[in-house]
This record gives sequence, C-alpha cells and structure tokens, in this order.
Amino acid sequence: MKRAMTEASKEKRIAVVGMGYVGIPAAVLLASAGYNVVGIQRRSERSGWKIDWLNQGRCPIGGNEPELPEMLQAVVREQRFVVTDDYSALAGVDIVLIDVQTPTDDAHVPQYESLREAARQVGKYLRPGSLVIIESTVAPGTTEFVVKPILEEVSGLRAGLPEGFGLCFSYERVMVGRLIHNIREYPKVVGGLDEESRNMAMEMYSSIVRGGVIGTDIRTAEVAKTAENAYRDVQIAFANEVALLCEALGVDVYEVRNIVNGLPNDPSMPHANPVRNMHFPGAGVGGHCLPKDTWLLVHGYDRYAVSKPEYPASVLTTARYLNDWMPIHMVDLLEGALNEAGRRIKGSRICILGYAFLENSDDARNTPTVPLIKELERRGAEYVIHDPYVRGDETCRIEHDLDDALKGCDAVVLVTKHQEYRSITPERLRSQLRSLIVIDGRDVYNPKRFLDCGFIFKGVGKGNLGSRSKNGHGARVPECGDAPQAGMRGKSEVMPWSG
Repeated sequence: MKRAMTEASKEKRIAVVGMGYVGIPAAVLLASAGYNVVGIQRRSERSGWKIDWLNQGRCPIGGNEPELPEMLQAVVREQRFVVTDDYSALAGVDIVLIDVQTPTDDAHVPQYESLREAARQVGKYLRPGSLVIIESTVAPGTTEFVVKPILEEVSGLRAGLPEGFGLCFSYERVMVGRLIHNIREYPKVVGGLDEESRNMAMEMYSSIVRGGVIGTDIRTAEVAKTAENAYRDVQIAFANEVALLCEALGVDVYEVRNIVNGLPNDPSMPHANPVRNMHFPGAGVGGHCLPKDTWLLVHGYDRYAVSKPEYPASVLTTARYLNDWMPIHMVDLLEGALNEAGRRIKGSRICILGYAFLENSDDARNTPTVPLIKELERRGAEYVIHDPYVRGDETCRIEHDLDDALKGCDAVVLVTKHQEYRSITPERLRSQLRSLIVIDGRDVYNPKRFLDCGFIFKGVGKGNLGSRSKNGHGARVPECGDAPQAGMRGKSEVMPWSG
C-alpha cells in the first residue's frame, strides 16, 4: 500500500547518482511524490549531454517510454528535480541512491570502478543519520565488503543508524518501455544493514511503490536480484536449446511452444500445477542485466561463500554460455543459406535489422548484434546495420534509412523485433537485395510467404522449412501478392523474456 508521506518525510532531500535507465525514472517518481531531488551525472563525452536535457525537461531515453517524458517535464517545471555534475550538491542530502553501471569484463569479473568512485564521492558528504542505498546490481557481498568500507573510510563514520550512516541495498525491476510502471507497480525489496536503515528506506519507497515493500537483510536482497535474472536466463536457454533440437528434428519450435504452454493453470493443487511457461527462443540475449547477473551471482558465491558443496557443473553458467552462442548460430544459419544460394559468406554484404537489444527501444547495452557482427567480420562478410531508435555507436555506424540499408545486400538478418520491421514484405526485398535470403531471429515473418516468393528463409527453431528451387541471381521466382501485411505473423505484443 502507498503510505501518505509525513511532513518530516516531505522535508527530506534525496540525491540519485547516475542518470541512466534506473536513476532517471527513480528520481522522477520520487520528485513526483513531493521530495526535492538532485540528480548527479558525470559530464563525460558519452553521456554528459543528459545533464542539459534533463534540466530542460527533455527525456534522454528514446523509444516508447510511457509516462516518463510527461512526468519529467512536470517535476522540472515545478523545480523539484535538478541535475548537476557537482557532487557538492550532496551536502545536506538525507538519502542518496547510487544507480551506476556495474558491468563485467571478458573474464566475467565485475568492474566496480564507477561504483567505487560514486562511493568515494558520496562518502565526502555523509553525516550521522543520512542513508545510502545501492540500487546498482552487484555480486552478493559487494555492499558490505566493497561499498561499506569505502564509505566508512572517506566519511570517518561507522555504518549503522542512528549514530552513523544508514546503508541498504534495494534493486529496481525495471525494463525499457515499462520503467515507470515497473518501479511503481512491482514489489520493492529493501535489504538493510540494520533495522533503522531498512525502515528509513522502506518509508521512502512506500511513497512511490504500489506493489508493496519487502524488508530483508542486504545479502538476501543481493542474491534475490541476481537470482531473479539468472532464472530468466536459464529459462531462455531452455527455449533456445529446444529450438536447436527442433531445427535438427525438422519441426517448428513455436508450434512446440504453443503445445507445451497449452497446459492449464490449475490452482486446485498448487504443488502439482501443470501450467508451463516456455519462453521464446531467439537471436541472443541482451540488456544490462541478463548477460552479466549470472556472473555476478557466481562471483559472489566464489568470493564470499563460507562453504561450497561439490557438484559437477552449473546449470546457471551453462545456460549463460548457450545464450551467448545464439548470435553465432544466427551466422551459421546465414552461411548455410548463402551456400544454398550458391554464394560464399566471405565478401557477401549483409543487412542487420536491429542494434538495440529490445524491440522499440534505443537500449543497446550488451546487444547480441555486437557478437553477431564480430562473427561476420571473422568470416569475411561485410555488413550494414539499421536501427530506427539507436542514435549511434562509437564502434560502428548505424543506418536510419531502411531502403538505403537494404540496397545491394545479399541477405537480411533480423536481430531485433522493432515494429518497423513488421512492414517488410517479400515484394519490397526483391527490389532491394542481390540474393533473396532472410534469416529471422525473432519469429517476425511468415516463412511460407517468403518461400512462395522464391526466398531462402531460415529462422531460429524453424526446422520444418522447405527451400526454394531457384537461386537469387536473377532467376525467375514465383509471382508474389501485393498485400502489404501478407507476410506478417500478425503479432504485436512485446515479449520481454524473448531470447
């Protein structure tokens, strides 16, 4: 239940360090609840522009993000939210939320440079009675063994209320396209170093969360966050492995999925409920959380576990490796299709549809498109990337005109299920491509429509497809209808746990 704020609560000043996909909606919701909120953002070459945008009431998060732009404009206009790069704005702040990135490196070791720097800066302005809440996803044990010592050393205070500063870990369950909704509607988990820290944080969150606030200890909250995302990762890996089996056995994984998920929800015997929720397979797993949170969970276990049972393998890490391999499988499907058309992958030109990891968003963090294009480079192919939402990337060019991207390519590889791509028909591709090849990584298109028009069509989990009898080098192909949506599968729902 949402609690009414007390007069004392309304007087509390809050700071949010890190203006990203978590920090911005959290700050805006808190400001909308009546708090005075200051956002802290580094004025770096990559993201410093956000400071000016946010202070103008302009939302830097692209794509379809319901409510956030309007709420941001309102709190800026009412002067309850301001953003700066000056950490001295933390002087006099009562509660500090830290929402900085915590990536892992190629060896799956967490990189906490931003977290450590934020802790050092925050520590300079701590005073007895103030509260620090880590919202960044971290390996279990990090809040107590990495963040707390830095705060204590820099501030000269001991962690723990009321004499020292409070400390909590409380993660967000955000998702691009549902940022405000998820923070506001889903249960909020608060892990506190002590009871007073936990209660102080829970009171603040209760002013913006409708789904209830759950109190626990810090380590339990850290494990819960990483386990939530590891669970989803394992579920996606299961769907991906079934898709690979279906390809080998000549059946369609999506028909299998519909049958498996046809079991009913029967609450009469909860422990034996037959309901299934097989996830969608796909071209790869991206985003800030899923590709790294399993490794954070395992890192916390390796680093801080008191005792370790002996078992031969880890379901968690095996699932992670499989999901990381799916972009490579997409290139395998492509190379097979090119060979079928009498072409080699080396020297071919490929149009990649989608750079964002999630449909209808501009979020390209850990996108599966990156390992896919690296594999294309390794095999000697050229490529052009199209995305309607991603502004640009420091490592590769993003094309925004779809026809320009398609022109003269030998194949289309769909990685991201942006709405714009649903309007692509065989007729449109025939006028643009040198070879009639489509690789569908997200079950967007009806294969029969393309096969009937002479295309070679491959898809993840599509093991029951025939192939055209002619190649795409000017050979005669069957006449195609001109209905603009004839090739679409007609689905418009967003599937957040698609692989």
